[in-house]
Amino acid sequence: MDRLSATNAFEGARDDISMQLSLIWAQIKAPLLVPLLRIAVFLCLTMSLMLFIERVYMAVVILLVKLFGRKPEKRYRWEPMKDDVELGNSAYPMVLVQIPMYNEREVYQLSIGAACGLSWPSDRIIIQVLDDSTDPTIKDLVELECQRWASKGINIKYEIRDNRNGYKAGALKEGMKRSYVKQCDYVAIFDADFQPEPDFLWRTIPFLVHNPEVALIQARWKFVNADECLMTRMQEMSLDYHFTVEQEVGSSTYAFFGFNGTAGVWRIAALNEAGGWKDRTTVEDMDLAVRASLKGWKFVYLGSLKVKNELPSTFKAYRYQQHRWSCGPANLFRKMVLEIVRNKKVTLWKKVHVIYSFFLVRKIVAHIVTFVFYCVVLPATVLVPEVTVPKWGAVYIPSIITLLNAVGTPRSLHLMVFWILFENVMSFHRTKATFIGLLEVGRVNEWIVTEKLGDALKVKASNKVPKKPRFRFGDRYTPSHPPDSTDE
Repeated sequence: MDRLSATNAFEGARDDISMQLSLIWAQIKAPLLVPLLRIAVFLCLTMSLMLFIERVYMAVVILLVKLFGRKPEKRYRWEPMKDDVELGNSAYPMVLVQIPMYNEREVYQLSIGAACGLSWPSDRIIIQVLDDSTDPTIKDLVELECQRWASKGINIKYEIRDNRNGYKAGALKEGMKRSYVKQCDYVAIFDADFQPEPDFLWRTIPFLVHNPEVALIQARWKFVNADECLMTRMQEMSLDYHFTVEQEVGSSTYAFFGFNGTAGVWRIAALNEAGGWKDRTTVEDMDLAVRASLKGWKFVYLGSLKVKNELPSTFKAYRYQQHRWSCGPANLFRKMVLEIVRNKKVTLWKKVHVIYSFFLVRKIVAHIVTFVFYCVVLPATVLVPEVTVPKWGAVYIPSIITLLNAVGTPRSLHLMVFWILFENVMSFHRTKATFIGLLEVGRVNEWIVTEKLGDALKVKASNKVPKKPRFRFGDRYTPSHPPDSTDE
């Protein structure tokens, strides 16, 4: 009897709590939650429209570029470098190749070997390895590798410093102070996991030689481990859109885009005029690009020139990378927006492009609307039926944006659902990082080097059990002949 009474009392108390919560919900919903949610819906729809218009605009530009064949070789003067009997090798510009690295045990041989394998007159190129490694064993290995190539006649310099101030930007800045750099005209930069083809300089330097207004030539990234796992396939979809669409549009319209920090060649005079490398944010590459653009320099993107590199294959490494890529641009926007507005060397339209399209929509709004609208506001409207979201905002615009984003990687169209889920998960981390950058708090200057596997990937791939080849939905036909330089 006592147990039955206790049970009835517990159920009664539970019902009372439920009723009280229901009353509280009813009292705060109408006067507080409904108005706030309506404001949130309005703001999110506005941001969605901003992102939608930007995506459609870029799609139209890309179609026109492809339709009229506006390749860089047609928009700028390009002629192959030729021998000069009288001048000899001195007719070729002096090129510095910088390879910044930090404890890169798995990839240091790949990057140094690829840089030393670049085809260019041997007395007109200097390879500079900037080693910030804190592991003495790795330091010794990198130095030995440099000595090995030096013994083969390669002009390679091994540079270290006694601190890591400024991280990558600090290393690049320190490298530019060396006396032998003064004789160089251009500098090519490759991260430790990048492997340029031997003809890289032959295809990029002529643009700089024949077009004195051009400061930067940026190549496209080619991912050697895109098929490593589902996460790397998702990354490939996002980055392919960036290179296929965003970089191409910026290069074709305003001759401006964000330098990717690697796989590019800078005119040293432009780099110095822009103020050199600065370590005030975690996106020193974008910082330099914006400052050089404000000086009136032009950039050229070569989508046909691809450089092999590695995608983060662990979620931890990818999350740290995305924090840096999301926090840095927002923080740079905070620091440079007034400088851009006050600049008098570039046109009003270029200012609008840099502030609105490049920074506000792509680097800030895109992250915030993905998380706040699709992960918070839309689910909240289910609990508050008084607030409705129009079908065009909840279905049509997101669908079109997603389809436009997928054009960069046709082979992964069948993975679109997974990509949407993956991007929604990552949107939380990106939004948090964006606000950290805008408010300049917490981990705003956190720099964690992305872990790379290098040769470990090959070992892992060789250990896999071979599967019977079969055609899968999304696979593309591969021609029997190797692609030439004009293939995309």
